[in-house]
Amino acid sequence: MLELRPNCEHCNIDLAPSNTKAMICSYECTFCEDCALNILKNVCPNCAGGFCYRPIRPSQNLCNDNYLGKHPASTNQIFKPVDLDKHALFAAEINKTKPEDR
Repeated sequence: MLELRPNCEHCNIDLAPSNTKAMICSYECTFCEDCALNILKNVCPNCAGGFCYRPIRPSQNLCNDNYLGKHPASTNQIFKPVDLDKHALFAAEINKTKPEDR
């Protein structure tokens, strides 16, 4: 089950569980849309994977107790700003390959 991490790892902006601009990689590294696409160029600095939009967990019990009340979002913040110069060199090479082919 997704943790629904509460913030962008790079810029530390809050990303509520209902935020439609939160993006994750397959390891659930979490970034805001601006950081993931514009700053990190769709290359996760932790695993080199691409990003997709994080799904929204319903806030109400609409089906089988699968909602935030039963399975709350994480409160554990991860904040480790990316070295942008180093990442630019890393991402330039990685971006030669589409995320689905990495």
